Amino acid sequence: MDIQALTPFFIWCTVINATLLVFWITVCFLAPDQVYRIQYRFFPLPRETFDVVLYSFLGVFKIAFLFLNFVPTVVLLILA
Repeated sequence: MDIQALTPFFIWCTVINATLLVFWITVCFLAPDQVYRIQYRFFPLPRETFDVVLYSFLGVFKIAFLFLNFVPTVVLLILA
């Protein structure tokens, strides 16, 4: 594959994953109790443990998004 084929792919991956990240952060910020109640049905964890797991996963997702989507997109745009 060449740069012209990879660039739109990474741009769309970045847009979709950034939208998911912003949506997820917004939902967790605006309605944390509802998120906990919904997830408690599937995974009965104490609230403190749930908060740690949720924010850890958000952090891992953000780091993965930056290194696997955003940085390659910027590099491809610079090289193009």
